Amino acid sequence: MIIYEYPFNERIRTLLRLENLFEETAYFIEQTGWREHHVVLLALFEMSEVAGRADLKMDLIQELERQRQSLLTFRNNPEISEDALSGALYEIEQSSAALLGITGKIGQYLRENEWLMAIKSRTVIPGGVCQFDLPSYHYWLNQETDVRQEALQEWMKPLTPLRDGLAIVLRLLRASGTFEPHVARGGFFQLSPSGSTVQMVRISLGKGLPFAPEISANRYALNIRFIRQSGESRLRQADNTADVPFDMVFCNL
Repeated sequence: MIIYEYPFNERIRTLLRLENLFEETAYFIEQTGWREHHVVLLALFEMSEVAGRADLKMDLIQELERQRQSLLTFRNNPEISEDALSGALYEIEQSSAALLGITGKIGQYLRENEWLMAIKSRTVIPGGVCQFDLPSYHYWLNQETDVRQEALQEWMKPLTPLRDGLAIVLRLLRASGTFEPHVARGGFFQLSPSGSTVQMVRISLGKGLPFAPEISANRYALNIRFIRQSGESRLRQADNTADVPFDMVFCNL
């Protein structure tokens, strides 16, 4: 199955972008080649830009506190495991404390590193990080793998509270609903969400189906148009007469 996620607001959109960047760095930092470590550095620069919003840290802290208060209502509930509940509360409290410990603007320490900022300024130029442009960076990329990994881990470390906090919030968001089956007649599906405000919709589609969903939504309506895919070619939905089965869940904290 392939899962597609569509956020309904800018806050969730930001968390998903950061999650993707953290996953990318976690993978490439374990590799041994300098090219992979260059990708980590580029992702680190992107993270500092995305996470630079002044209210992101407080948004996460407030959401974690709201979830903590919600979990506390399950105390002494015989249907809830006390060990699991205590573990979830501890995880949230530790994450909140770590976020509170971040001083200043997220990623500010990177902006204060002149060497890193010199590299960052060249990355916006196509091919701008060649060895003749940045000989000091070329020297660093040719150091032993463990030297590069140690430096990258040190630059990543201050962002760990952010990574852990958003991981908790997104995990709770994804677990807030259950997938239900639907069929898009002729490749088109429309629904008006009812009840509480929706923060994200998740769509699960079989890998064997040659379709990808194009999603548009607001508070009043959700529209999904399944586009037929075949290799690199793409046929418009108007050419698609097939019914498309899929599963969908609305997520909200």
